[in-house]
Parts: sequence; C-alpha cells; structure tokens
Amino acid sequence: MKSTPSVYAHCLPLTSTLPTLIKQSIIFLLASLFFLTSCKKENEVNPVTGAVTASAGADQSVQVGQTVTLDGSASKDSQSKPLSYQWTMVRKPAKSNVTLTDPNSFKPTFKADEVGEYELELTVTSANGKGTDKVVVTASAAEPLAINANITVKTTLVDRILNPDLPDYIVTKSIDVNHELTINPGVVIAFERDVRVNVNDGGGLLVAQGTADKKIKFVGVQKTKGYWVGISLYSGSNANTMEYVEVMHAGSRTIYSTTKSALFMSGGNKAQIALKNCLFSQNDGYGIYVYDGAILREFAQNTFSNHTEAGILLDAPNVAKLDAASTFTGGNGRNVVEVTQSAIKGSNEVVWAGFADKTPYRISGDFAVDAGWKLNPGVRIEMNRDAVIRINTGGYLLAKGTADQKIVFTGADQSAPYWKGIICYSQDTKNTLENAEVSNGGSSVIVSGKKANIAVYGTKAAMSIKNTRISGSGGYGVFVAYGASANTDLTSANTFEANAQTNVMIEK
Repeated sequence: MKSTPSVYAHCLPLTSTLPTLIKQSIIFLLASLFFLTSCKKENEVNPVTGAVTASAGADQSVQVGQTVTLDGSASKDSQSKPLSYQWTMVRKPAKSNVTLTDPNSFKPTFKADEVGEYELELTVTSANGKGTDKVVVTASAAEPLAINANITVKTTLVDRILNPDLPDYIVTKSIDVNHELTINPGVVIAFERDVRVNVNDGGGLLVAQGTADKKIKFVGVQKTKGYWVGISLYSGSNANTMEYVEVMHAGSRTIYSTTKSALFMSGGNKAQIALKNCLFSQNDGYGIYVYDGAILREFAQNTFSNHTEAGILLDAPNVAKLDAASTFTGGNGRNVVEVTQSAIKGSNEVVWAGFADKTPYRISGDFAVDAGWKLNPGVRIEMNRDAVIRINTGGYLLAKGTADQKIVFTGADQSAPYWKGIICYSQDTKNTLENAEVSNGGSSVIVSGKKANIAVYGTKAAMSIKNTRISGSGGYGVFVAYGASANTDLTSANTFEANAQTNVMIEK
C-alpha cells in the first residue's frame, strides 16, 4: 500500500504541540482564579472609603440690621453617616461685633450690624472624614425716603429698613396731616431741625400702632434733646392711636403759646387719642401737653423720662385717666404729674388713684372742685406758689388715707409757707380729711383776711378732719368761719405743729 506522507506530516505538529496548548490554558485559568480570589480578599480587607461634602449655601445679600440664616442642610455623607457642623466667622466688617448663634447647628443665625462682607466657613465632619465650604453675606444700608409734602390722601408708611436704629423716612419740612396716616410696626421717622407735624381736624388722623418687639419711633435726625418741634394733634377722630411708640428729641421751639412739648393736644378742637405702652423721652419741655378740652381716650403703661420740664402737663378732667402703672419719675426736670389751673367737673365722683412709683400730682394754680373728688391712700398733692384748692358748693373732698399711707397736701418746694391752702365752701357730709397731712399753706390770705392751711367758710359749710397732721402754716392751722362747722374733736383728734398763729381758730 502506498503511504500518504503529506497527511502524516500535518498531523505530527498538531500532536506535538497539544501538551503545550493545554499547559498554557491551565496556567491562564489558574492565573485568572488567583486574580479573582485576590481581588475578593482585597475588597474584604480594605473596603471603599465614603466621601463627605460640605455645602454652606448660596451667597446672600441683606440689609444692615437683618437677621441672616445660614444653611448647611445640603451637606452630605455618601454613606449617609451622621454629620456634625462647625461654622466659623472668617472675616467681617471692621466695626462689626456680631457673633453666631448656635454655630454647631446646620442653620445658625447672626444679625448683620455693619455695611460690608461677612465670610463664613462651614466644616462638616462624619466617620468618613470632613469637608469644608464657604459662603459670603454682603450687607448694605438702604436709604431713607424724604417726606416733604402734606398728607392729603390715605397713606401708609411701611418698615423699609430692617435696622431699628436707622430711619425709614426723614421729614425735611413741617407738614400737615389732612387725611388718614397709618404707620406700621417698626417704622422709624426722623425729623430735621425745627420741623413739626400738625394732625389736623376735619379729616386728619394718626394711627401709629407698633408692637413690643417692633416699636415705632419719632426721633430727631440728630439724636439730641430739643432737635425738632413735635406733634400737634388737632384731630378729634376717635381713631387716633399711638401704641408702642417712642417720641424723642422734640421741643426745639414752643409748640403752643410759650410751652414746649413733644405732643400737644388742642382743647378747642377736642383733640383725642389713645396712648398705650409709649415712651416719651429726651424732649426739651414736656413729654405731653393736654390742653383744657382735649381728651385722653385711653392711657396705659406709658413712660416719661429725661424731660426738661415734667413728663406730662394736663388739665384736671384728664388726670383720672392716668393709670397707676405709668411712670413719670425718670430724670425729668420735675418728676411729677403737672396739673394746670383747672377744675374737677361732672356729676360723678372723680378718683385720683395715685401711681405705683409714688409720683406726686403738682397743681399749678387755682384748683376748683365742682364735683366729688376722691383721693386714694398714698396720694401726694403738691401745690405751686400761692395755689389754692377750692371745694365749691357743688363738690366735695373725700381724702381718707391709712396709718401707713397718708394722703399729703403740701407746697411744691417743701418750705413754709408756700401755697394758700384748702378752702371748703361745700355743705356735703362726705367732706373728709382723715389720716392725712396738710403743710406749708397760708402763704397769703385765703378768705376774710385770714391765712390758714385749711379754711371752712360759708353757711353750713362743713368738714370732718381727723388723725391729720397740720403744720407749717403762715397763719392758722384750721380756720372755721362763723356759720360753718367741723367735727367737735377737731383740736384733740389731730396733730398740730409750727403754725404761725393759733392751731385752730373757730369764729363764734
């Protein structure tokens, strides 16, 4: 048989290389297995580390005085591990005194107090490490608007500038308010030198209602006593209101006649207003001047301090409107409630209740009592030079103190004698002085050529005087005229001291 060498020749090389190919395949498989095994073990021993990303939020533009809220809530850990936060003020304006509230929270706050840039850095930390980011807050000051024209349409002034120390509006010239003017909480109005505001009757009215934390302020452009004139209220509208309002730096010129006052209320127009939680301070003259005929519709928890004169000057009918919680003794020229020459009137008993801070009433002139006048225990009445209290036939005086809360009538400067005294023409059985003190009267003749601390004069005029100290008179302690009467134990039931003439003079 003939052989086939070509076929044999091809088969021999394939057969001879087979072991090598097998060997290479086995080596490749073993290497792959080793690599895969090694990778698995590598991952088990050194797992992939998570990432921490800090986000301090977008840059902000704010006004000076605005509370800025930072926001790091977009910060994250790639494995959702708990984060801790630390904010740091990197830079701020040179005069700034701000500090962060709760810098370890993701939303701290601060109040921008100066114009300029505030740069803050947030560092966020977790078990996987930490990350940082920065944010820039730019604070600017808004410009106040000028008020230089009369208010002739319904107008509302809004809080434009968040910094409560900067004015939202500047009144550049004296203006008349002839329509409704509403002032929103937080508004600051500054007045140029010698400027005044007249709230006129026949359409003008003022509604200025702030809140405890957003007060309305009327101030001078320069914050000095007596810089602008003040507010004259002629409007009789029962909507006039000032609540949580501060009035300061007024009294540069007289607002009525010869008197300076931050707020003047006209009597001829029967101007009226409700005043609650207001501050009148640093005014040259009085805080408020309520002219005879004007009406304090409401009056509660007001404060008067640092005036050249007294905090308030008002007529007798409005005195009873004053509440015990209001204060009038903070560094005024006279820490008193000053009452003009006027009269107690009406058909109902009028009560002067006194004040928690013991402020005295100061009566400036001839004071007539033509209705029932009751004084509560602890009330102190001071009388100006040669002033007199007249209890007329249509009125009575009921002044009953207690052993530890005397009712006091005395002269304004505590020297004897200084004022005329009390004269009673009234026949009313309610006329009473009990647990009281009456001193330093008798400065001049009170009736019938007589000087006295107390005079009871006229047919059937009567007064009961007990447990009262009567002293320092320029004449008699008590003078009871013919036809008038007092309690029979007048001499023994009272204490007398240092009266220029007889303690008790009873005409018969």
